[in-house]
Amino acid sequence: MFVDTHTHFYDEWLLPDAEEAVQRALDAGVGKMIQADVDSRERPAMWEIGQRHPGVIFQMLGLYPGSVTENWQEELDIVFSLADAPAGGPPCPTFVSIGEIGLDYHEGLEYVKEQKEVLRLQFELAARMNLPVNIHLRDAWEDFFSVLSDCKHLHLRGNLHCFTASYEIYERANRWADFSVGIGGVITFKNASLPKTVARIPLEKILLETDAPYLAPVPYRGRRNESAYLPYIAAKVAEVKGLSLEQIETITTHNAETLFGI
Repeated sequence: MFVDTHTHFYDEWLLPDAEEAVQRALDAGVGKMIQADVDSRERPAMWEIGQRHPGVIFQMLGLYPGSVTENWQEELDIVFSLADAPAGGPPCPTFVSIGEIGLDYHEGLEYVKEQKEVLRLQFELAARMNLPVNIHLRDAWEDFFSVLSDCKHLHLRGNLHCFTASYEIYERANRWADFSVGIGGVITFKNASLPKTVARIPLEKILLETDAPYLAPVPYRGRRNESAYLPYIAAKVAEVKGLSLEQIETITTHNAETLFGI
């Protein structure tokens, strides 16, 4: 069994046939899938899908950096309120991670200060709940390291979602926390530098993810991604590590189940 540690069945690109997509994933050997939270607008659809697949689909809780806008305080208050609600009962599922949280400066710098504050507060929430964090980063590594170093006393653990950076970046992140890396479709892209980095990262720190419906692996690059395509990512990781697909399946599944408690 494979575990997709980051997917979005509720995304408008995937939602119209989400049920069929879940079944295709199960048929492909992807037995557990974790949905990343974004904000209050998309959360109800995420929960509804998860409720239909107990023990198969698991949920994160968090405010995505791209959703940190003028109403960020209201959105963050909702996250904290849900975190304090009875786990597993109405209206809340049991959360396995605080995510996806982080920093994203790709679309603009208007809310840089607010993004950093939201990240810090959600780091504190993760530590209080004893949950791993799921980190989204674009064009913001140095500010992330600044916030992370200030929070080193929290002894955070988690994963760097959609990791495409260097081995040196991986090492720096692990100075102040215990991070695995989420490896997705990019590792299959022609001329990608990621395989060289993955070759150096310990296998016990590697997780598999699709980030569906985005970043589909070869041979589906440019099309809508699905959790069912996770084995293509696993096959490339196996090639890079010089191991069998079955070994990658076993080890990465153990890594995911251990980190997220699923």
